[in-house]
Amino acid sequence: MGNAFGVKKYYQHLFYLLFVTSDPSWLKARAVLFAMAFCSTPSFPSRFSFRNPKLQPLFSMSSLSSKLPVHFSGNARFNRNHVHHNPSVLKIRATNSNSNSTSSSRSGTNYVLLSSAITVTTAVANRVLYKLALVPMRDYPFFLAQFITFGYVVIYFSILYMRYRARIVTDEMLAIPKLRFVAIGFLEALGLVTGMSAGAVLPGPVIPILNQTFLVWQLMFSTLLLRRTYSINQLVGCLLVAVGVVVAIASGSNTGQMLSEVPFFWPALMIVSCSFQAWASVTKEYIFIDSATRLKHKSLDIFVVNSFGSGFQALFVLLSLPLLSNLKGIPFAQLPSYLKSGAGCFLNLGANKPSCDGAPLLPLLYVITNLAFNISLLNAVKTSSAVVASLLVMLSVPISVYILSLPLPYLPEATSLSPFFLLGCAILLCGLFLYNTTRPARNSSEVD
Repeated sequence: MGNAFGVKKYYQHLFYLLFVTSDPSWLKARAVLFAMAFCSTPSFPSRFSFRNPKLQPLFSMSSLSSKLPVHFSGNARFNRNHVHHNPSVLKIRATNSNSNSTSSSRSGTNYVLLSSAITVTTAVANRVLYKLALVPMRDYPFFLAQFITFGYVVIYFSILYMRYRARIVTDEMLAIPKLRFVAIGFLEALGLVTGMSAGAVLPGPVIPILNQTFLVWQLMFSTLLLRRTYSINQLVGCLLVAVGVVVAIASGSNTGQMLSEVPFFWPALMIVSCSFQAWASVTKEYIFIDSATRLKHKSLDIFVVNSFGSGFQALFVLLSLPLLSNLKGIPFAQLPSYLKSGAGCFLNLGANKPSCDGAPLLPLLYVITNLAFNISLLNAVKTSSAVVASLLVMLSVPISVYILSLPLPYLPEATSLSPFFLLGCAILLCGLFLYNTTRPARNSSEVD
């Protein structure tokens, strides 16, 4: 009863801070929250009308277009169209145009490969440093998660503001409808809540195995929402990647016995949480595709997507904070003291905290690496697709497991890996090779 009263007081206080108080320290934060909702366009009410045809792609699958090629930039398409409108220029500069197109395609491929390599590297570093950061923060993982969630809002919007002042981000980019970002924030917050609910009940080794259904959900949503088609070889390649990760992670453990005493509802809920995250990822990809038309083939800055997506996610997490704290076994009345203790451990303040050795260096390294990983991952979605980005992240899983099996600072005990781990890695690499060596035929409308 007391906890319910505390939750009620929490929402009353939150409402007062957001809508009533005139405290100068809260005016700026309130302005940021309102700006996320209202700065898309002066005609805000029409943007939230389901009758607006510009919003139909979010709710109507038939209006989505898949004609934009995945690995070709909008600028290249604009240049080709410009040449088609000038036949004389086409005749005189045919050879140069072909050579420029070849060099542009080659440089685009090199950029995608470089982006993929950076994504895999930061994904591996992110997983390894997360494990190391939990050495000093093992009693405060919930604080670390909330610190990252709300801290990134400040970081992303600060970077967005600087890029806007440098005229890298334009007013047209900021005028993109914000309803899709609201959907992204809601889906990611919902995925967080359902994932934490299931994770509190499921055995630890089962969670990363169930998370591999993320790729299956992405393929499904990419087909339904983006009207993207995949060849049989690509589908088999994705299946092999998922099987390889499961074999590598589950080596030496009896998954069936671990789930024998767990009700079916909890594994199903973990799988559903992956669907929310996959839906949000495909929605981000659609935003990049749609922005090529809205911005007249200009490239949408990734910090626009990161900033508003993270902002609305933090807003929904803030509203569900009482539920999240209870899921982590922290009574809501004790949440302020828990966050205060977590901040003290994060900064390693006080002489009586031997359990926080390694802070603040390890947590800060993880925060920086996680920030770089999120940026590189969204850039991979922009330059390739959400499915390719998911494959890159899955490739990092066995690499991270291998690195964590070695003696590391603050984790001196090494572990041995079974032969099934190598088998799983081999299956994963075969799946990646099969997927990336098979490309679907381009539509005739995409070919000059």
